[in-house]
Amino acid sequence: MEVCLRSDDPSNVWKYGAYKEFARKFNDLVDQIATKVDLPPIFDHYNLDKIPSSMETIALQQKVVFESVHANASMLRAYLRSISGVDSDELRSLQDFLEARLRSAVFERPAREIEVQNALEQLLIGRGLLKGQDYDRETGRVKVSAKEVVPDFVFPKLGLALEVKLASDTGRMKEIIDEINADIRAYKKKYRSALFIVYDIGSIRNEVEFRRDLESEEGVSVLVIKH
Repeated sequence: MEVCLRSDDPSNVWKYGAYKEFARKFNDLVDQIATKVDLPPIFDHYNLDKIPSSMETIALQQKVVFESVHANASMLRAYLRSISGVDSDELRSLQDFLEARLRSAVFERPAREIEVQNALEQLLIGRGLLKGQDYDRETGRVKVSAKEVVPDFVFPKLGLALEVKLASDTGRMKEIIDEINADIRAYKKKYRSALFIVYDIGSIRNEVEFRRDLESEEGVSVLVIKH
């Protein structure tokens, strides 16, 4: 289903043609999982006899069924990951990886945040993550009041927004704290977790104090990487 959705050809209106087979497979998955796990009553079970065949539908009808199945499958995956603890393990693994490797990936003293972002993305690629599938960059807009904010990176499968900040001088510290607090309020509307990476060029003297108040919000982590 993800492969179908990533099709870049706008003229391919029949890319949802396997909609009924996806519905059948989703029913099979739910039936199998329900034998092992008590599922909440939020997942649909499709009456295949009432879903018309591809010969009896137009592309728009196929798209509606396809998107319904995709939404259910996404919710089911998220639910299973949450109760199994997989998300927590992967988040911790990603955080440990970036904490250990980001400094060595930034070869020169950065002057702009985008330099740290580029180094971070190269690490993600080297780790085998695929853009548009495992992560994306500067997508996932969140509207707050009259403006929109966009995370530097998003990890849809983990429900994670990742933001990079460059602490270039002590005068910037209050701005960074204010920015992070504003980002937390925004990103929590859409994402389960938020990770802030603060690349520090000798500005943060007390890392524990800097992180403490920011991490008081559930699902929020702050990494300080020293240059």
